[in-house]
Amino acid sequence: MNLPRPSKIVCVGRNYLEHARELGNEVPERPLLFLKPPSSLLAQGEAIVLPPESSQVEHEGEIAVVIGRRARRVAEAEAWDHVAGIAPLNDVTARDLQKPDGQWTRAKGFDTFCPLGAVAPLDGLDRDGLEVLCRVNGEVRQHGRVGEMAFSIPRLVAYISGVMTLEPGDVIATGTPAGVGPLRPGDVVEVEIPGVGTISNPVRDA
Repeated sequence: MNLPRPSKIVCVGRNYLEHARELGNEVPERPLLFLKPPSSLLAQGEAIVLPPESSQVEHEGEIAVVIGRRARRVAEAEAWDHVAGIAPLNDVTARDLQKPDGQWTRAKGFDTFCPLGAVAPLDGLDRDGLEVLCRVNGEVRQHGRVGEMAFSIPRLVAYISGVMTLEPGDVIATGTPAGVGPLRPGDVVEVEIPGVGTISNPVRDA
């Protein structure tokens, strides 16, 4: 699918109850938004580079929604009309920088910290049955279902488009399920959305 490079990557924090709990947090009353820069994007097979500033870089497998049509204050009932497709995404995070900073730009924004797979069109996809798995060296670390989200994909599109205009190519990372964990040099991390695709990346030191 030929889409423009995203002008922004909008991420949703704590959108799965068990992941919020594993980090000692509650699910927020409304979607908790943050941004990753487009410079963090990484393609299939390219290496996630562990920065020297962090000693605790972790994987976060997610279902990404890619916008296909300009969206501004979209109603939930019309949200899917603005979506081009779904893709696997890894919201790589320097966990030891996230908490002391208080906001998450640095922890989430390093180069190579946003592996994003190929976009699969919505046609034929079971939107209510979407799942995400994250494997490290072939071992399943995370498994979540879209039905476990605190805020549904249509709700997220509607909410975010009420804050900022979503342009074609923009990405929404819909949150990660429980099971986040460390990445080490030499690891291979995969994020799969069954029926959609997989993004696989090796991990190396800077």
